[in-house]
Amino acid sequence: MICIAKDNFSIKQICDSGQCFRLRKLNALGNKFEGGKSFEDRNGKDAAETEWYGLTAYGKFLEIEEGADEITFHCTAEEFERTWKGYFDLEEDYGRIISLIDEKDDYLLKAAAFGSGVRILRQDLWEMVVSFIISQQNNIKRIRKCVDYLCERYGEKKVAGSGAVYYDFPTPEALADAPLEELYACNLGYRSRYIHETAASIANGRIDLMAIGRMDYEQARAELLKLYGVGVKVAECICLFALHKTEAFPVDTHINKVLRTQYPNGFPIERYKGYEGILQQYIFYYDLMNG
Repeated sequence: MICIAKDNFSIKQICDSGQCFRLRKLNALGNKFEGGKSFEDRNGKDAAETEWYGLTAYGKFLEIEEGADEITFHCTAEEFERTWKGYFDLEEDYGRIISLIDEKDDYLLKAAAFGSGVRILRQDLWEMVVSFIISQQNNIKRIRKCVDYLCERYGEKKVAGSGAVYYDFPTPEALADAPLEELYACNLGYRSRYIHETAASIANGRIDLMAIGRMDYEQARAELLKLYGVGVKVAECICLFALHKTEAFPVDTHINKVLRTQYPNGFPIERYKGYEGILQQYIFYYDLMNG
């Protein structure tokens, strides 16, 4: 186990922030987690003291315990250093970024204070391509359900050391080979064709995701826009939440509303060059949770 202080870091806020769809609060059923041990079996603490989360990413399942003052990663020190420290962007000083906010910008100061535990994750590029295609004209609850359908139907089934059953995200080849009518059955609607065509373009090598991963922001964004069903907002989300291009600034209905009401002359992107995507996420989360 690895324990770290909760300094501008909240699993709950990240879970609710709309950037990650396979991070979930674990359910207690008769004081037991699905596929796992009871609260008492795990750490002897009362259930009310902590909240437990499960994350499926990069072919692994991670259990995370969030208490009042610290967060515990239930993994080895080697796995934490190799995978999760970078995934949660734990080497970045988010307090310093918040300190850069214009003291006259009351709205942004409130948004950052409200969502100060949100961090920009480094997620799998292919998973984010599919997830944010699904996100179009959709809400977080339905996106999660659609992603679950895809994983359970086309992803590899695995069992974690705790006994929890989970599924890898399906490969491009698996989704390219899936009959289109089956994808429609996963409640994807018109996005079924987008995913099918995009998976095929990656599986047959027309689009090279590894190459995109090495590109700068402008190049990567332009290349992502070549994918079927990927528009500007989706490309920006993929750049921010998979490629960690923190200069990306996705604009959806939440951000549009805030720009219209709080920044009629435009958001001061130049002031926050290189960090505008992090501030965008504070704005998004603040509006989402208070909308």
